[in-house]
Amino acid sequence: MALTRKMLKAMGIEDEKIDQIIDAHTETVDGLKDKLRTAEEDSKKLKDVQKELDDLKEKSDGNENYKEKYEKEKKAFEDYKKDVEGKAAAEAKEKAARAYFEGKGITGTNLEIALRGSKEEISGLELDGEKIKDAKALDDLISGTYKGLVGKKQTQGAGTDTPPGNGGGKMTKEEIMKISDAGQRQRAIAENHELFGF
Repeated sequence: MALTRKMLKAMGIEDEKIDQIIDAHTETVDGLKDKLRTAEEDSKKLKDVQKELDDLKEKSDGNENYKEKYEKEKKAFEDYKKDVEGKAAAEAKEKAARAYFEGKGITGTNLEIALRGSKEEISGLELDGEKIKDAKALDDLISGTYKGLVGKKQTQGAGTDTPPGNGGGKMTKEEIMKISDAGQRQRAIAENHELFGF
């Protein structure tokens, strides 16, 4: 399911937080697109190296020196292939861990801290497609070391010090301006923005 402003709004998230979430999501998606582009380019290089190796093998004519060169090139190719596959696997694991941490309420700067600090746990993850098979290592971090990184949702009731003066209906501009608490006044302005010309 795509991450949209409408979906986040329906979840009751404030507009300011929605902007932050969309910005972070866009940054993540752009980063993944860049990594995918790099992986595709590396994949094309692998095909070229394999073709060179096959061509060299055909031209060998039993030359022992060629065999040594071939084995050396083949080993370099296999090492390069393992490196590319290892990087792709590491990126997939980090992507899955990122989604997991976000689902547990770790976002923004705290998410980056969590990802950097759990490299060992992330590299030990096993994936089933894009999902983590066993997240016990990450669960242990969240309930222990990373407990302070988990965002807390707070629900605040309506203030009783300045209740609406007109029986709960739309407030007037004057009533809004009389609210002494700045946060409540800003909320009231946002809810009745047409009174202020925005």
